[in-house]
Amino acid sequence: MDDEQATAEVRARIEESFARQGLMRHLGARLAHVAPGRVHIVLPNRPEVTQQHGYIHAGATSAIADSAGGYAGFTLFPENSSVLTVEYKINLLAPASGDYLEAVGTVLKPGRTLTICNLEVFAIQGDQRTLIATGQQTLICMNGKPDR
Repeated sequence: MDDEQATAEVRARIEESFARQGLMRHLGARLAHVAPGRVHIVLPNRPEVTQQHGYIHAGATSAIADSAGGYAGFTLFPENSSVLTVEYKINLLAPASGDYLEAVGTVLKPGRTLTICNLEVFAIQGDQRTLIATGQQTLICMNGKPDR
């Protein structure tokens, strides 16, 4: 599933929506992979996203996880719809340090109204990849409300 790519139309819809997210732009996050039911977002490690000990802040970690899951669900939603997070829970497993973080959102159970996603965030340092956060998310498909 990870090698599969989203259609050009779905990818464009995700990229256009992501470009309108002020927080992702402010953090310096970018889309890295868009597939049906799976989205990766990367966040470079820079001083503006760290906390007082030099680790990437839990708020930045959580924000990219939330967006990765939301867009993973959105890849499966009808064209004339939008997505909102209903709830999510995240467990921080290790301090977030490395060259960058990669959040991976994966749809566990798609639904007509509610969709459940798995969230993972990895710290990448060179060729080492460490799971630093995991979570679960519930999304709502707002059918008939385009994401524009």
